[in-house]
Amino acid sequence: MDKQLYPTTVIGSWPRTNEVKRAMRDKRAGRITEEEFHAIADQAVLQCLKWQEDAGVDIVTDGEQRRDNFISFVSEHLNNVRMLMVSELLEYVEDKASFEEILGKLDVPAFSMSNPAAVGKISRKKPLALNDFIFLKKHTDKAVKVALPGPYLLTRSMWVEGLSKEAYPTKEDLSIDIIKVLREEMEDLIAAGVEFVQFDEPVLTELVFTQKNANRTFMCGALTAKADEEEEIAFALDLMNQVTDGMLGRGTRVGVHVCRGNWSTQEQVLLKGPYYPLIPYFSQVNVDQLVLEYATPRAGELEAIREFGGKEIGLGIVNPRTEEVESVEEIIARVQEVRKYLPVEKIFLNPDCGFGTFAQRPMNSDEIAFEKLKTMAEVAKKLREMVVV
Repeated sequence: MDKQLYPTTVIGSWPRTNEVKRAMRDKRAGRITEEEFHAIADQAVLQCLKWQEDAGVDIVTDGEQRRDNFISFVSEHLNNVRMLMVSELLEYVEDKASFEEILGKLDVPAFSMSNPAAVGKISRKKPLALNDFIFLKKHTDKAVKVALPGPYLLTRSMWVEGLSKEAYPTKEDLSIDIIKVLREEMEDLIAAGVEFVQFDEPVLTELVFTQKNANRTFMCGALTAKADEEEEIAFALDLMNQVTDGMLGRGTRVGVHVCRGNWSTQEQVLLKGPYYPLIPYFSQVNVDQLVLEYATPRAGELEAIREFGGKEIGLGIVNPRTEEVESVEEIIARVQEVRKYLPVEKIFLNPDCGFGTFAQRPMNSDEIAFEKLKTMAEVAKKLREMVVV
């Protein structure tokens, strides 16, 4: 799929249409059937695909048009998982005042976020993304990327003490079944011929860039972490390596995406800091590619790349949260800087994050996202012309 240099791709999500958002609400309320919802979502996926193809993107996604956000959609696909709005999670958080204060400071409206919680023993009710991939692949000759929530993200967010403890005394107990679910999904996707599977693990940066507070989070409500940062990173690494064990080298590229939050267009409320503290994870995680944000100064020094074990880099070169479209020249200069640390064959180009992380709160418009992707494709074209064969 990536015979040419500098393949371009996206992180996953795209702004949802008003029709899709209305259909999501109607489906949840029982006003329309599952089939009626998918008929509406199908059209949105095809429009999202057209935006990407017209922009010149090499590896496309379905824009996560069927998902309310990048994680809580799993509640509809797994047995014994309940979706809670952040406001509902307050019932299960001990320090309610601190939790509300965090949400306020982080510019996170409770209505815009939801969180899946394990309320019993979990298992796959239906595939997480296999059917979405099969539909998209029928309509494009492009390589396809499928984004899945990572095992650490799912373990952290789905273990809510007041709801999960009877089935899973600890989050470590829950992680066993999460690994099983993700491995089953991977097997199905690989068998179906998916070109790229990306696991999203954004809460890794929360471990190193926020104070150690069990209720403190930039993503979902009751995420819990141990006090020891190194122990938690080792736990996250072990989970991912269990999921990917035996999965590499079978025709499907496997990547892990780590950012600093994509819930607000206000950069000052998002996390900041270089990737250096996560080197123990990045250098040892068993994946083909690290998909990282580097279009914002909040990401820190590029030099950290040299410590990541020589993996491919999905290099974030456009910011999905800004209206300003980056210039071709400044992006090329950024990519050339990366070439100090990696050979050209290991550099992929992508936005920092998705353009529509939360269905009810997209980060940008279709039109600006399209222009940013067009610029990205133009950068790739010029970079390929610059390579001496």
